[in-house]
Amino acid sequence: VQLQASGGGLVEAGASLRLSCVDSGGTGRNNVMGWFRQAPGKEREFVAAINRSGFRRDYSDFVKGRFIVSREGTKNMIYLQMNSLEPEDTAVYYCAAAPYEISYVVTTSGSYRYWGQGTQVTVSS
Repeated sequence: VQLQASGGGLVEAGASLRLSCVDSGGTGRNNVMGWFRQAPGKEREFVAAINRSGFRRDYSDFVKGRFIVSREGTKNMIYLQMNSLEPEDTAVYYCAAAPYEISYVVTTSGSYRYWGQGTQVTVSS
């Protein structure tokens, strides 16, 4: 599993962005996948996760109703559609893959084994 996130940028409050994460190794299509973020001076926090089939998803309370996680197995891709962005969403966003042995959605960073390099999202007020 080799993850690479992209799609970050600088936007104004209220705008939308879509982050993408590709598994260039091609072996993560059956892994539970997640998005995390880390703002300056803060700990990394859970944002969203999706199970293998894509039918089960979980979100942190602060993005529910605004963000949507999805996956496209044939392309080894997962996405994070972020709508109604707020300045508080400013952070580096990371995609992650859990070990294959985990089949359920997990929200703790310690449950994920593989991490991408992160993509910066900056939301101006």
